[in-house]
Amino acid sequence: MADAGTAHPQSDARPAKAAADDTPIVVENVTMSYGSFIVQQGLNFTVRRGDVFIIMGGSGCGKSTVLRALFGMQPPSQGRVLINGESLWDQDEIGRQRVLRSSGVVFQSGGMWSTMTLAENIELVLQAYTQVDAGEARDLARLKLALVGLSGFEDYYPSEISGGMQRRAGVARALALDPQILFLDEPSAGLDPISSRRLDELILELRDSLGATFVVVTHELASIFTIGNNSVVLDPVSKTQIATGDPKWLRDHSDNSDVRAFLNRGEKG
Repeated sequence: MADAGTAHPQSDARPAKAAADDTPIVVENVTMSYGSFIVQQGLNFTVRRGDVFIIMGGSGCGKSTVLRALFGMQPPSQGRVLINGESLWDQDEIGRQRVLRSSGVVFQSGGMWSTMTLAENIELVLQAYTQVDAGEARDLARLKLALVGLSGFEDYYPSEISGGMQRRAGVARALALDPQILFLDEPSAGLDPISSRRLDELILELRDSLGATFVVVTHELASIFTIGNNSVVLDPVSKTQIATGDPKWLRDHSDNSDVRAFLNRGEKG
């Protein structure tokens, strides 16, 4: 592919050395690999406070692998991931858990325990990481489910609700510890267009109401253009990033023809 695409010169751009409070995630020269097989290399991007940051690219480019390095599941073979100014992978396991306490993760299927009700799934997190008693945990679980539009579904099991509701329940569980950052891996995969749109609306509502920062892996153009205000584009051929910036701006103005082709492969959002 051509050289790296241009980033959107956004009007609210911050200085390169902005404080960690303004840039909760910084990726510095990261390489992800499995043994000698390189997935992505030379990654450098910054997620700003309040972003809905999209990690996107062609099939097989390693989007989910890169995401796993950001939320502590897979170390990079080179480079650093800074979370709120602290180098995630220079910590021991206890240190990583401390750094990641400010974040939550939503997996593709929602990742709920099937033998527990929605409320019990959230209560489990609260009981494991806080000192709240059973009654407080139940009240907080109700609150988190209400935040995602699932009030009244506390005693339902994951199998008893729709796929879209399962994803929202996964978001509720990720919100259990009031995180500043939420990581979502293909949240709308397999959902019908209406459920996908509702999930996009929920992400924006939570970003605005809670002041949370979102990092989302997705290939869905409708979602990318609806929720994303910042992004990195990964290339499966050169195995590195080829653009960063606002997805709509990249779609219309990137000097990299491959980026424009990727973002114009469907109807514009």
